[in-house]
Amino acid sequence: MNGAATAGAIVQRIFNLQLVRYLLASVGALAVDTGVFLMLLMAAASPIAASIVGYCCGIVAHWLLSSRKVFAASVARDSRGRNRQKALFLASALVGLVLTAVIVGTLDRLGFDARYAKVIAIAASFVATWLMRERVVFR
Repeated sequence: MNGAATAGAIVQRIFNLQLVRYLLASVGALAVDTGVFLMLLMAAASPIAASIVGYCCGIVAHWLLSSRKVFAASVARDSRGRNRQKALFLASALVGLVLTAVIVGTLDRLGFDARYAKVIAIAASFVATWLMRERVVFR
């Protein structure tokens, strides 16, 4: 194998890793979430409201990406099972939403810049939702 073929095979193996695909789906959802969050802050919305609305928009994007690109092999084929997964996915998202709201709200009240508070909330929410989705929702 030449170097380009070997590098291509390595890149392909990396993209086949579920956690990497989840990370990429999360980046896409985060782009939606953060874009809405920043637009609402610029429109003078409260930081906590902006973070909640942004997160909700990100939830929709994340379900679409996760169910089609990350956990596609584990998505239930029948409507009853798929509806159960959607409900569990939403429950995991709500845990992330609560974490986000609490972290952003608390740090904002403590005088932190809302954008930095959001970064901390993103990290906490990512870990919590990955664990729930990988171990419960798409098991």
